[in-house]
Amino acid sequence: MELNIVQKKLSIKHTFSFHSEQLNFAFKDKSGSADFDIYYADIPFKTSITIERNEWLRNVGFIWILLGVIQVLIALNANRFSFNDAFWLYIGALCLIGFHFTKTAYTVFRADVGNIFIIQDKKHDEIMNEITQRRKQQFLNWYSEINLNNELEKEINKFKWLQSLNIITQEDADNKIAQIQMANNPEFMLEKKH
Repeated sequence: MELNIVQKKLSIKHTFSFHSEQLNFAFKDKSGSADFDIYYADIPFKTSITIERNEWLRNVGFIWILLGVIQVLIALNANRFSFNDAFWLYIGALCLIGFHFTKTAYTVFRADVGNIFIIQDKKHDEIMNEITQRRKQQFLNWYSEINLNNELEKEINKFKWLQSLNIITQEDADNKIAQIQMANNPEFMLEKKH
């Protein structure tokens, strides 16, 4: 099932296009735009958190507070202080408050083809769930069948690996491994023929 989810925050726009086999992640912000496709199974299981803040507001806020402090000190020194003398102090404080409240937090998947940034907003969990479900399904589609042409140890390790990724349960892994071992047991094959 095809699905598109769009996230927007200020000048940032992220589009997640869920196709049958691949995710297309497109992003656009003040620095530019790009997109890439990635198979669900290639999306890493581990994530990190990145927090982006408006550094310009912080820097300008500190400068204006400094100007405001200087202006207040000059006014106090001349014994003529009024609230207008603290104008830049107020503006600088507003900038620092804006800096504090305009942060953007992302959950990040660092993949070989590029980083997938998911804004931590009301659509975050929906996107994470969709990635998790589609990745699991793709792993099952690709690897859940027993391949008797594979070496015994490789095939057993494949199901142990799927279990370690929580794609299949321990019980499912044990059942698949038992089937592989029975199919590779010559006595079992002889009994089956008779």
